[in-house]
Amino acid sequence: MTNRRALGVTGAVIALSLTLSSCGLVRDLTSSEGEEEPAASEETTAQVTAEDVELPFVRQGRMFVEGGNDVAVETTVKALENDGEYLMLDFSREILEFINGDDVSYAGAPLRLVDPVSGEVLLPITDEGHGEPYGSYFIEGSDLVPIHEQLPAPIRRYFPAPSEDVEFLTLTGLTAGHVPGVPVTYVDEFTPLPEPDVHDYVDPETWVIEQDLPEDEIVYPETPPEPGLDTTGFVQSMESFVDGATASTTRAGDEEVIALHADGMFEFDESDPTDAAVDTIREAAQSLRENLGEDVAITVVGHTDGKGADGYNQTLSEERAEAVRALLEEELGADFTLTTEGRGAEELLAEEGGDDDEEARARNRRVEFSYEVPMADNGTEGGGGLDTATRHVGPPAPYFEELDPFTTVAHEDLDLNVYPMVRDGAYLFQMVGFQNSTLTDLEADLEGDEASLPGSPQQYTEGTMGGFRLEEPGTGVIRYVIRIRAGEGEYEDFADEILTLSPGEEYLALAVFPAPGPEVGEMTLYAGAFGEIPGVPVQ
Repeated sequence: MTNRRALGVTGAVIALSLTLSSCGLVRDLTSSEGEEEPAASEETTAQVTAEDVELPFVRQGRMFVEGGNDVAVETTVKALENDGEYLMLDFSREILEFINGDDVSYAGAPLRLVDPVSGEVLLPITDEGHGEPYGSYFIEGSDLVPIHEQLPAPIRRYFPAPSEDVEFLTLTGLTAGHVPGVPVTYVDEFTPLPEPDVHDYVDPETWVIEQDLPEDEIVYPETPPEPGLDTTGFVQSMESFVDGATASTTRAGDEEVIALHADGMFEFDESDPTDAAVDTIREAAQSLRENLGEDVAITVVGHTDGKGADGYNQTLSEERAEAVRALLEEELGADFTLTTEGRGAEELLAEEGGDDDEEARARNRRVEFSYEVPMADNGTEGGGGLDTATRHVGPPAPYFEELDPFTTVAHEDLDLNVYPMVRDGAYLFQMVGFQNSTLTDLEADLEGDEASLPGSPQQYTEGTMGGFRLEEPGTGVIRYVIRIRAGEGEYEDFADEILTLSPGEEYLALAVFPAPGPEVGEMTLYAGAFGEIPGVPVQ
């Protein structure tokens, strides 16, 4: 029997919480036959039930380790159970290569379960007492575990149950990238954990192996969550931003905001809407009818740019909001409750004073409609409204094993392999592969180029995939990377970060966007420093 190593405190150890902060990369998307799986149609996908899908799902990816010592990891999703209060994710991790170094740590995109229809994001539940996730552990209260190369280690993590009963959820992170179509099994009680045996082989005091490890897998103990925990802090929502010529729409959870671009609606220093503004407001009213039921409260909010005195800007924003409210009321009648606010230059979307100052100020001059939409509302495909305000919600995507790159583009010493986009519920999941073409380690310095995004909200130009966005052919509507709303004023991009790139290896990263209509079969990807990539297929 091969003696697989359990590395002690003088050797390499790794955080079990890596399953909370996994880099979200897919390494192996190829079936054994090497043939492309046909894309499932919406009709076919809608007819599939959770009982029709068998686990496990297997993905391989590269795990970033500090210092560039990344390693190949295989993740196997074995079960996802729902007892009505919590979800239990049962999976295993196997490190396929030897890790050099002593204590090692690792960073990247966190483990998430996503309802791709509602946009609800579920995070692993953490014990507030010591900050560690509920589930598997080696030493209770510690985030460190021994590393067993080429030996699967089963791990459990617990999540809040989703707000709605769902058959499928999408998993991201875990060095597994985009794993759609994970079936949810509804149970009265979670499947019991096998008797833990890790301490039969590894001394918990010294972390030194005492006898040969088993050939199949090793079992860790676990701490399941107690009933009745407050899990609201582990439920987040995806915020989408869709931008068009006359309006943009932002949605996070049940909150939606339509922003009409004021430059097309008002003359300079005026609060009376132009003739063109009347048509725009009618389109907005049609969108509100399609998106909302009756007797919904809508707040009309006026904004200015940062130029001028605060008092003047406040008054102008109030007057413009009131003028738009009056026109909107004519279109909607008495079925909605309309109120107005003026916020002057308090809430700037784009940073002013730069090379794109004119575009930035135009972005900040706007009138918004703010309202709530039930999470269960799957949107409409009606006509006559604003393109940016139409929500396109399809069924969850099925699990897939293979994608071939659509094209490859280069920037300096980096190649970017662009894969087809996958339509999953109300979102597009875009995989790209970063590849170092040099013979030495390379840092991926790819912060978004603000000059290439004149007037864009500054939050969309940050990070490795900063500046990534999609343009819908024909309409010119722009779809930005989804942001995850973690709390009041707290956001993070739903896009992976790339760290040190080893020579020759491909590091696949995931970015998520709001989906266009079902008739759209391809999109133009603006890939930050890599430029414009037209015709990327949607499947």
